[in-house]
Amino acid sequence: MDSKRARGGTIIGLTAFTAPVIVLSTITAPTAWAEAAESPIPIRTRTWTTSAQPRIPAVVPANKNKRIALGHVVQRSWNLREFRCLDQLWTRESNWNHHAYNRSSGAYGIPQALPGGKMSGAGRDWRSNPETQIRWGLAYIKGRYGRPCGAWGHWRSHNWY
Repeated sequence: MDSKRARGGTIIGLTAFTAPVIVLSTITAPTAWAEAAESPIPIRTRTWTTSAQPRIPAVVPANKNKRIALGHVVQRSWNLREFRCLDQLWTRESNWNHHAYNRSSGAYGIPQALPGGKMSGAGRDWRSNPETQIRWGLAYIKGRYGRPCGAWGHWRSHNWY
């Protein structure tokens, strides 16, 4: 593209963009405003679409127990950062296995409740239902640490929560 065509396109673009501003800035009286509103100023509207993808990919865990926990985290209006803390915490504790059992301490389930029977307050099926264990674990975390990142911070400094 040569310089004459580039300048010509720029001038046309600026003229088309600034023309309505000049017309509207000269209006001073209310009657002039009404007359100007009836004048044929071309107004163009367009619908813009984009093919750009969002920068943050949607988080859909492959593990069924993680998907259940993500749903509960969302219900509590906690953000994705809190889920990541929870994921790290329970990966270290039980690797998200709802049948995980620690022989030395007697801790059981995804949240490694000690003793495991404490989870019976969340449901009678606490031994076999990961959702019951997750519900109990999140209630425990909220009551003791406020949020999963608080529990994860405690775990990192004490190696337990």
